[in-house]
Amino acid sequence: MDWDKLRIFHAVAEAGSFTHAGDTLNLSQSAVSRQIAALEESLATPLFHRHARGLILTEQGEVLFRTVHEVFGKLAMAEAILLDSKDRPRGELKVTATMAFGSVWMAPRIREFLDLYPDINVVLLLRDDEVDLSMREADIAIRMRKPVQPDLVYRKLMTFHYHIYASPQYVKRAGTPKTLEDLDQHQLISYGDEAPPPLRDVNWLLEVGRTGAPRRTPIMQVNNAYAIMRAVESGLGIASIPDYIADGNGRLVRILEDVEVPAREAYFVYPEELRNSKRINVFRDFLLRKVADWQY
Repeated sequence: MDWDKLRIFHAVAEAGSFTHAGDTLNLSQSAVSRQIAALEESLATPLFHRHARGLILTEQGEVLFRTVHEVFGKLAMAEAILLDSKDRPRGELKVTATMAFGSVWMAPRIREFLDLYPDINVVLLLRDDEVDLSMREADIAIRMRKPVQPDLVYRKLMTFHYHIYASPQYVKRAGTPKTLEDLDQHQLISYGDEAPPPLRDVNWLLEVGRTGAPRRTPIMQVNNAYAIMRAVESGLGIASIPDYIADGNGRLVRILEDVEVPAREAYFVYPEELRNSKRINVFRDFLLRKVADWQY
């Protein structure tokens, strides 16, 4: 099988269309289509179902895609190791984190890291589900739970807590709850019922103090912690917000400060193959220094 055709096939399978793959590869749609047709002819099997809204892999296409994807992952790993064999850390560093942690806590600190290591190119992938590090979908993950895969290396990054917040205007309008039972009479904002596993128990505020009773009904649900904070700032209601988002926010008022709140640990995670990567090591040490400086 021709390597160039496999490279184009991989791009098409990920993009779901000839046009979008062509944009990624800097090729015309017709050139991409011809290469895929030639690959299918050489293999004597169709790799895609064509339909009006795009392309779907056939069963044979799925088999080929899994293999090619794994090969690309191994090549990316080899490239990373070769780059790290040089004296100064350099190359792309792909980091994944939850939407809230990545955008609020991590992103503002990246500039200082790049000032220290200008030959490193950081790519942040922010999503609340977990990507597959073994397939090199990212080099590093900041995860909100300890990994269980044996081929992953991890180190605890920080412990943070969820506290209960409202805005000054909400408190002025609706009053300050004095007990957990008082929350039954207030407007609550929650994450949403389909929180991914890393964000387990994120909706604890709907149930705390309600032993044996149905959970409270929120006035609004939104699947992003930063958006929850913004809704609280607007005066909509009360929510549970993690320290790293609420830190230093003068538009929030912490309420029910004596209530025992959930704690969560964040972990710095990367594949075993990258244990000796200079890029990984300097980024880990940088974040640990930033955590040590972070006081809340």
